[in-house]
Amino acid sequence: MTELVTFGETMALFAARRTGPLRFARDFDLGLGGAESNVAIGVARLGHDVTWIGRVGADEFGDLIRATLAGEGVHAHAIPDPAAPTGLMIKGRRTADLIDVRYYRRDSAGSRLSPADLDPGLIRAARVLHVSAITPALSGSAREAVRHAICEARSAGVTVSLDVNYRRALWTPEEAGAWLREVVGEVDVLFATEAEGRLIADAEGAEELAAALAGLGPRHVLLKFGAEGAMELSGGVVRRAEPYRVTEVDSVGAGDAFAAGWLADWLAGAEPGQRLATACAAGAFAVTSQGDWESLPRRADLDLLRRPADGVSR
Repeated sequence: MTELVTFGETMALFAARRTGPLRFARDFDLGLGGAESNVAIGVARLGHDVTWIGRVGADEFGDLIRATLAGEGVHAHAIPDPAAPTGLMIKGRRTADLIDVRYYRRDSAGSRLSPADLDPGLIRAARVLHVSAITPALSGSAREAVRHAICEARSAGVTVSLDVNYRRALWTPEEAGAWLREVVGEVDVLFATEAEGRLIADAEGAEELAAALAGLGPRHVLLKFGAEGAMELSGGVVRRAEPYRVTEVDSVGAGDAFAAGWLADWLAGAEPGQRLATACAAGAFAVTSQGDWESLPRRADLDLLRRPADGVSR
């Protein structure tokens, strides 16, 4: 039985190897990236059965997505769309510490996702449905798909997880906030940065913000502070986790890794402090190499962050 079902758009990813303006780039690494597929890979690597659903172009990039997800142990229901291409993501490094990400996803296959693409039986049989607020920003049909999936999950008692994942290139803060306030009451687990949380609720400090969000419905509120760690409010108890100190190479995908670590430990029945620590560890791993998901950890990797002082594992 699939433990976690997720869906959304996964794109072909071209990452420039040279630092500087993209117009001077000559060499690119080809891979893939997408918030929901990043989470799917992360949860699968941590030992759980995961299904990802999405539309891809009937092209080489669509084939790459299918093959990569299958190779990572994710059940990929990648629906080929002969009428639209796979979306593209271009990642450059403008300076040594500034990443420039550009999306070419208008009228892409992924943006044409609709409720008809989802298998209600698969969702209803899962333990967790994970969605992000990227998908409803892609198109009207994709927005309907998210609401349809949440409705199916709720009616079957399936835990619903939502990562805000706000993308200003897709919709305004006002548009995103309005949609999020409509659905947050139907969500059990909410992942957000402080800024994203304030799209939904207004509060002064982080703990007050978490309490305001929890008051709207979610049983678990996770606030991410980047290099400053994270916080969870569950059952009225606030827990904080310090970050792992690592050398950051590429921060894209860290939030997806955090969600994957937390969800994997929730599925495993870990106690709250442990699942928050695993989430932070997964996020730390994600930033240590280029790529949105390539450095996501397996269970055996998690203790590597407590490595010897000389940085050598023997």
